[in-house]
Amino acid sequence: MTSRYYVAGRVQGVGYRHWLVQRARALSLVGWVRNRRDGRVEVVAYGEKDVLDTLERDLAGGPPAADVTGVETAPVTPEEAELAARATGFEQSSTE
Repeated sequence: MTSRYYVAGRVQGVGYRHWLVQRARALSLVGWVRNRRDGRVEVVAYGEKDVLDTLERDLAGGPPAADVTGVETAPVTPEEAELAARATGFEQSSTE
């Protein structure tokens, strides 16, 4: 299963992406995280539904310096789901 999340609040410049990469790897998820120009962080993750549910709950907390005000889910394209399923790790990507 592949999920996309948009995380809003004070989530850029506070180590959120680094924290998320470590958390996703600990959960054995694959995918990526990146900053967006609108100030949010975008996450695409592939894994078992129950593990993705755990990640979604964790996204609302983040590292100590973060102040998350919302986590929104959004659909992924079939192409993104296929790429995520073939990924071998969880990485930071370039800002969109």
